[in-house]
Formats: sequence, structure tokens, C-alpha cells
Amino acid sequence: MIYERFAAGLVVALEIYAALGLAFALAFVCFGVQKIDPEAKGTKLGFRLLIIPGVIAFWPMLLRRWAKGTTEPPPEKEPHR
Repeated sequence: MIYERFAAGLVVALEIYAALGLAFALAFVCFGVQKIDPEAKGTKLGFRLLIIPGVIAFWPMLLRRWAKGTTEPPPEKEPHR
């Protein structure tokens, strides 16, 4: 019984995360993507529809970059660089 409540709570949390992500994605795809990625300026509807699933998944990171006005990706910290 406790596992059922835990699973139900997890599903609700994921639904809320996805709903917030979808709301953010609609605004981001229309207005924000060209602000943080100069290469996205002038892109067509197909590209914007294609990035919606990724925007839904990574919306907190993209919201932070959009709010800061960051236009360059963060530097890599991998040893091969």
C-alpha cells in the first residue's frame, strides 16, 4: 500500500513537471530559442516542433539560460578539451 502511494505521488510529480515543461516549451519555442541560440533565428516551424520534447525535458536549465540572457553554451570541463 505504501508503494502504491509513493508510485502515485511520483506519477503526479512527473505530470506536474511535464505540464510546466509544456507551458514553458510553447513560450520558449516562440520567443526564447532565438534569444539563447543565435543560430535559431529565422528557423521554420519544423525545427521548432522538433525541439519541443527536449525543451519539455530540460525546461529548468533552459529557463535559467533564458532568464540570464546567456547566448553561448557553458564551457565543457571534460579532460579532452
